[in-house]
Amino acid sequence: MHEHDGGAVTQPGKSTVVSLINDQKVRDARDVVAAMHRLAVLESVGSLTEEDLDRMRSANRDFAAAIDAGDVDAALDADDALHAVPVTALGNQAVAAVLNQFGPVVRRAERLRFTSSGEASVTAHDGLIALCAAGDAEAAAAVAFETWHSLPLQPERPEV
Repeated sequence: MHEHDGGAVTQPGKSTVVSLINDQKVRDARDVVAAMHRLAVLESVGSLTEEDLDRMRSANRDFAAAIDAGDVDAALDADDALHAVPVTALGNQAVAAVLNQFGPVVRRAERLRFTSSGEASVTAHDGLIALCAAGDAEAAAAVAFETWHSLPLQPERPEV
């Protein structure tokens, strides 16, 4: 039996089933992804161009529209586009490789957030972009870290 990134368990030639999310595996991956995004923002803020910032703003508008429409897949795509800007600007292949490896593990945690509290992410993105535009690398990196580090591991349960 093989598990692929916490999402599916496969038995070659037999079956594929969705696995239950493994909290520890997701927590570990989430922490690494958060650290890589923090590093990417911290190190790239000084080199982000106006075009880079415009791409981030455009992606956040697309993200907000997707959240408003309840289109989680489009929200995930827009979120990926926004967060890819500093990673691409940094040009650190090791950071990109780590994100490519562990990003899929946190995908379901992102999906949980965007189905329950995506509007808060629009505001967080606005803050991240504003700090990047102002050249405040430390504060922008802290926002990037918290954005990823605060991903939920399980669906929020309504209070009774």
